[in-house]
Amino acid sequence: MARSLAIALSLALAWALSRTAATGAGFRVTALAFGVALVAAALAGTFVERLRLPRVTGYLLFGLLCGPYLANIITRPMARELQIVNGLAVTLIAFVAGLEMNARHLAPRFATMVRLGGATIAVMYVTLFAGLWLAWPWLGIAPVSGVARVALALLLTTLVASFSPTVTIALIAESRAAGPLSELTLAVVIFADLVLIVLFTLVMEFVRIALGGVGEAGLVVSVVWEIFGSFAFGAAAGALFALYMTHVGREMTLVLLGFCAAVLAVCAPLHLEPLIAALAAGLIVENIAPPAGTGLRNAVERGALPVLVVFFAAAGASLQIDALAVIGGVAVAVSAARLFVIWLGGRIGSRFARIEPGPQRLVWMGLVSQAGVTLGLTLILAAEYPTWGPRVQTLMVALIALHQLIGPVLFRAALSRAGEIGGMDARPT
Repeated sequence: MARSLAIALSLALAWALSRTAATGAGFRVTALAFGVALVAAALAGTFVERLRLPRVTGYLLFGLLCGPYLANIITRPMARELQIVNGLAVTLIAFVAGLEMNARHLAPRFATMVRLGGATIAVMYVTLFAGLWLAWPWLGIAPVSGVARVALALLLTTLVASFSPTVTIALIAESRAAGPLSELTLAVVIFADLVLIVLFTLVMEFVRIALGGVGEAGLVVSVVWEIFGSFAFGAAAGALFALYMTHVGREMTLVLLGFCAAVLAVCAPLHLEPLIAALAAGLIVENIAPPAGTGLRNAVERGALPVLVVFFAAAGASLQIDALAVIGGVAVAVSAARLFVIWLGGRIGSRFARIEPGPQRLVWMGLVSQAGVTLGLTLILAAEYPTWGPRVQTLMVALIALHQLIGPVLFRAALSRAGEIGGMDARPT
């Protein structure tokens, strides 16, 4: 009751401050409204946790209900300013993912992870492509046939089949989950994210050729640089961070956030992928110079909470309800088909990887979320093909809106069934 009252009072204050800001009171009032709204988002996260839902769902729902499409407490300008922290959040979350991947601990299950991930993704791509190719005339994207229809169906398959490492990793960190299920899911989504980037590049080349355009050979080279260059830079940055931990080890929370901001700043001009670079940095810190004690883990916990609150509240505020309303029927049908294919791919992949019946077969429940990289790729597509690209973008935005709300709930339920919630402290290093 007290928490509900605190949320209500915070929202009322945020609404009043946002209205004052709208009448021209200035940046300070807007910033204060930000702060009050984020306090309410954090309270909403702890409130839904009592309902056995993930806190990130509370942040998302808060952003959705208070965003510009509904209550408008977080106005459009405020939502845009909130998204400034997105890059920092993705970098921090990826760094945490690297810290959770201890090579010595995962080595006995490496072959299982590769077989499970490869088989799951293969089943998803083949099944989704067949379904989207057959349903193409009813999707309302572009009236094409023959090779062009094959190319566009492949492109849409690549986008629809993508996952969200950001949401998955954040939920594992927030739930303090540790165990075979979280490790398998993490490996699959990271592997799939790398596959997505490569496949999207190759399929875009096929689309250009199929539609009578000219391919860009340099694009393949740029993707190779983006992946391997990001790993190399991240490994070097991780080594420097490990040296700081070993020889200084003070003010770790502040240094950790500054490190993530620096990685993000360097990646942009060099055309590197911050998620890959931060992941590589975390891998180096965990496997080459493992942190002694709980100093780094405590720093991660202190630094991650406010960043995650802002990130997911902004994500909820930016969920475009109008896109879901415009193409809702098609989006729901594609979403249902994707959910079935993920379940099917998980079942077949588990059998191929010889995983015994048990919690590890729930990996498919951690593959539902979509966000981040997928949305960025749809922006590239819409910019290059303004006639039909925006229709694909609208469909993907609607799918992301659905999957951001459904995915965390399913994955939290899987982690709970596997008994891995709150088990991070017990993970061997």
